[in-house]
Amino acid sequence: MNALLRTAREAADAAAAIHRRDAGRVVLAGASRKARADYVSQTDLDAQEAALEVIRSRHPDHALLAEESDEPVEEQLAGWDGRPLWIVDPLDGTANFLQEHPHYCASVGVAVEGRPVAGAVTHGTTGERWWAAEGEGAFRSGRRISVSSERPLAEALVGTGFPFKLLDAMPRYLGQLDRVLRSSSGVRRVGSAALDLCYLAQGSLDAFWEEVLMPWDFAAGLIIVREAGGVLARPDGGELDLATGPVRGALSPQLLHELREVLGD
Repeated sequence: MNALLRTAREAADAAAAIHRRDAGRVVLAGASRKARADYVSQTDLDAQEAALEVIRSRHPDHALLAEESDEPVEEQLAGWDGRPLWIVDPLDGTANFLQEHPHYCASVGVAVEGRPVAGAVTHGTTGERWWAAEGEGAFRSGRRISVSSERPLAEALVGTGFPFKLLDAMPRYLGQLDRVLRSSSGVRRVGSAALDLCYLAQGSLDAFWEEVLMPWDFAAGLIIVREAGGVLARPDGGELDLATGPVRGALSPQLLHELREVLGD
């Protein structure tokens, strides 16, 4: 296993250990609100420090982009000097965690020259682990995974996430949801984009879309989906970079094209 992937796995596991430590003890009443429906808890902060400690100890000269930093993501990326960049979401699904809903995880990816090359996701509740490195395949708890067999959108199960932080985007999103529900076999919303992308990679979902995602939401999932044979892109079909914005994913370019047409991209 290459050194970057080993670090990503160990960092995601370290964060998930904090989730298990605090599960059921840290609840909504003890969290701070960053914005409407957007919370941060001591678990987020401790999990982030646990992940970053692993990364710093292995790669002290690398750069860091973490969700619970004091700097906005735009400022963190503006100050990036081209070094390998570690992208950390210490607790993806904070609202789930605080409500004792079982779907939350730690997500750690690393980008070289702006391209994610290794990533790992560890489920805080089940202990499931997904990981991938460029050219080495994608895995779930030690077993190689791949996306579903080719199928049309009418037979596809599609994952999504609500744009709850940007209510101005809700009317457009609700139109998209209506069209996808009418055009597919169903829509699922887990509350963790990192887990959604792992489910796409292993074939539990066939496609995915979300209107507002941050780089730490998808950096690890991006390499896991790609190595599992799937595709991720922007609404215009362009390559997914590390900028904040909408994400589209599918098991194949053909299904991605169908999804984008229904979404009105």
